[in-house]
Amino acid sequence: MRITIVYDNTAFRKDLQANWGFSALVETGNTPKILFDTGGNGKILLDNMKKLGIDPNSIDEVFISHNHFDHTGGLAEFLKVNQKVKIYNPDSFSKPTKIHKNVFSTGKLDGIEQSLGIITEKGIVLIVGCSHPEMSHILDAAKQFGKIYAIIGGMHGFKEFELFQDLKLVCPTHCTRHKAELKKLYPQKYIEGGVGRVIEI
Repeated sequence: MRITIVYDNTAFRKDLQANWGFSALVETGNTPKILFDTGGNGKILLDNMKKLGIDPNSIDEVFISHNHFDHTGGLAEFLKVNQKVKIYNPDSFSKPTKIHKNVFSTGKLDGIEQSLGIITEKGIVLIVGCSHPEMSHILDAAKQFGKIYAIIGGMHGFKEFELFQDLKLVCPTHCTRHKAELKKLYPQKYIEGGVGRVIEI
C-alpha cells in the first residue's frame, strides 16, 4: 500500500506548498482510492495533487476525520472537480466499523474524531487527523482489528510515548507538538512527514 501526503504544515518536496492542515491519499491496490481529509485550502490541495501526478477524478472516497477547517477546508474545491466521490464524515460511524474488507473507521471517538485503519500483512496502518480523542482510545479502537504496525498523521499534544513502543513506524505530521521527542525516543521507527512524502508499506 502507498500513502502520499498531499497537504501538511511542512513540505517534504520543495516544489510543493505547505500550509496549516492535513490530507493524505491512501492507495491499497485492491480497494477504492481514499483521500483522508482535505487540508484547509482547496487551491493548494489541488495544486499539490497536480504536481504529485494525482488525478482528483481517480479518487473514489473522501474520509473526513473531524469537522475542523484545516481538515475540511479543501473539500468544496475538490468537489467542484470530482462530484462522484463518496464522503465519510465523523457522524458516518458511531462505532468501529469496516468500510471495506481491509479498511475500517475507529468510529467517532470522544464525540469529535474518527481515524482510518488499513489492514496489511504487516499489521494495521493507522491514519489520524489531529488525535483530539485520547490516543489510548484511538489505539484501543484500532486494536479490535489486529496489531497496529504504523501510525501516520497529526498528534497534537500527545506525549504518552510508551503507547508507541510496539509500533514499527511513526510519522507525526501537521499539529504534532512533540516531534523532536518522538524522533529522539524512536529514531529507528520515526519517519519525517511533509507534503510529497510517500510511505510504502
